[in-house]
Formats: sequence, structure tokens, C-alpha cells
Amino acid sequence: MLDETADNLSELTSGEESRRQFLTKLGLGACAVTGLGAALTVADFLEPKVLFEPPTSFRAGTIADFPEGTVRFNQEQKVYIVGGAAGIFAMSAVCTHLGCITRPMSGEPGIACPCHGSKFDLEGNVTHGPAPHPLPWLEVKADAAGNLTVDTSVVIPHGKALKA
Repeated sequence: MLDETADNLSELTSGEESRRQFLTKLGLGACAVTGLGAALTVADFLEPKVLFEPPTSFRAGTIADFPEGTVRFNQEQKVYIVGGAAGIFAMSAVCTHLGCITRPMSGEPGIACPCHGSKFDLEGNVTHGPAPHPLPWLEVKADAAGNLTVDTSVVIPHGKALKA
């Protein structure tokens, strides 16, 4: 039996390889691919992931642009700027239910969430659920020339409007 195995091995020519040599090369190749994948994962982990967000403060126009009854939707900043009886105020356009972006209602005054049916009045108060809270008011400042700046990172109490 051993003589037959030796005869079979001796029958291999220089261009052929045994099954053991093939499996050894296959195993080493698999280890090399795994090592390369691990190295790429580590390199990706070490690369910083920077999230560029729009600035939280933006210019909204002038005081004269917002007479009483004016409602403007800034889609880029997700903010409503309203000229109300108490003055000028801004509120977030993000629904307090699940974070959808609200839209002004057509045909009637108010704001509606297109996703789940919440409705808000022009001061952000909930008029129809499922939203649990009113839309948050945001800080509005005016400089000496009357230019308005809205800061979306500062939430203020309802009713605290900028006097025009």
C-alpha cells in the first residue's frame, strides 16, 4: 500500500501539485483576504467621520418683511417665521410627534403634519393630535438696522416674541 502511494507521488510532474499543496495555498489565500479585510476596517475606523451641518443661526430678513399675519416657511432651516399680533417669532417646523417636517395648511390658517395628521395653530399649539407638545419657539434677535437673526439652537418660552 505504501509503495502504491509513493508511486502515485512520483507520478506527479513538475507542473502538477498535490491536493495538500493546493489546500495549503487555498488556506493561506483565505487568511490573506481576511487579514486585508481587517486592516481596511481598522483604517476606516481611524479615519475621522465629520458631520457638516448647517449653521444654527441664520438671517431671516428685516422687521418690515414680517407684518402681522405673515407666515414664512424656511425649508432649509426647517423654521416658520411669523409676524403675529405680539410681534415677530420663529418656531420649529419639526413635528413633536415623530419628527416629520410640517407644512402650512392650504385654504385655512394653521400648520399640518403630512405624515400622521397632527395640526397646529399659527402659534404652534396643538389643535389636533397625535403630537404631544406644541412646536417649540426659537430665539429671534434684531440688530440696530432691523435685520432679523434666528437661532435654531435656542428654544424660548411660548409668547416671548420680538416686539416690532
